[in-house]
Amino acid sequence: MASSKRLLLVLIAWPRLAMAQQTAQGFAVERFYPSAPGGGWFVMDEMNIGGGLGGAISLTGGYARNPFAPVVSNEAFVDVAMAVTYNRSRVYLDLPMPVVANGSSGAGPSLNIATSPDSVADSHVGFDMRLLGKPGSSFRLGTGAQLIIPSGSRADYVTDGRYGGMFRLLPAGDIGRFSYAGQLGLYVRPAEGLLVPGSPDGNEVLFGLAAGRRFPSRSGWDTVVGPEFFGEASVHSASDGHTGFEGLLSTRLERTGDRPHLRFKIGIGHGIVEHFGAPEWRVLASLELVGSRL
Repeated sequence: MASSKRLLLVLIAWPRLAMAQQTAQGFAVERFYPSAPGGGWFVMDEMNIGGGLGGAISLTGGYARNPFAPVVSNEAFVDVAMAVTYNRSRVYLDLPMPVVANGSSGAGPSLNIATSPDSVADSHVGFDMRLLGKPGSSFRLGTGAQLIIPSGSRADYVTDGRYGGMFRLLPAGDIGRFSYAGQLGLYVRPAEGLLVPGSPDGNEVLFGLAAGRRFPSRSGWDTVVGPEFFGEASVHSASDGHTGFEGLLSTRLERTGDRPHLRFKIGIGHGIVEHFGAPEWRVLASLELVGSRL
């Protein structure tokens, strides 16, 4: 009789135990999706694709404070990306590499470069095309698609463990010394229905806007300063908050002309609506080598 009661209790408790195991899987906390190499802004894209065969290589590093507190309090990454352009089109590969991910709760990750020196998070393979306008014109419209390939451990909060896709419209333009760029898109991924409280589930709407002023110099280097605002709204989530939103003040120094040139970018940001990994604050730095166009 006693054994029958114990069996009954186990059967009743089993769904709850399974649920607890599923909710501990984690998700991709990082919500910073960088533009393709040569894109100009940190997140938005200038859509200044043109000329013959060309390309770009970028190295970006960043740190986010409290992207998902208290589970993930500190997150740092290095992002390596490369792109090839031809006429109006661009293909690229983006490899984010987490350096640190840890939290103040016992359930959080404990990832660091010493224990995981070759860790790679969700990789992005992308294709962009400029549909309207010319490089440097007052209005350009592009479209982009990305395939997200899962990699890494969900326990480290660096991956969703699911394939996904991003589809975006990318308006941009230059009016005198002022530049602007934006995005509106959809992040498509399967819904799980049961996740860590506060995490997104399934498809998300992506949005963003950037604007800045260019300060040219006689030395052939231009400085562009301006804010970027970007975020995502989940169709479903495991909490009452369905939107993450943050702002980023960025400055870039770039060599002008079609010859191979360097671009340096720095940025500091703040989570305006701190959901889904929009951090309390973040800092970014990037170095790009933009190749010639034949």
